Amino acid sequence: MESHTVTFRRCSPSMWSVGCLQSFGDRNLKSLLRSEPDIKVEDIDHTAELLVLASDGLWKVMNNQEVVDLAKRYKDPYAAARHLTAEAVKRESKDDISCIVVRFKA
Repeated sequence: MESHTVTFRRCSPSMWSVGCLQSFGDRNLKSLLRSEPDIKVEDIDHTAELLVLASDGLWKVMNNQEVVDLAKRYKDPYAAARHLTAEAVKRESKDDISCIVVRFKA
């Protein structure tokens, strides 16, 4: 069994920290899997349009530019996330597919 927790933390008025923590329930796989979080802090300014948080099921079949190009076609972030997951299925992703799209106001 696999569980995920995503934490958003506001560091300043213009900076957000997104931390993803992944834990794995199958003890037999612990030596093969990395469960350390990847943490990156980015300054968000007025040019930021969207943020895509997705699982490996999306990233294994689409590169960053393909994801951005598809997500930008939809004003509704829910519609963008649905279309991104549908595209990953269409490309025969074999991993779990989870996707959240956040649109920033201009």
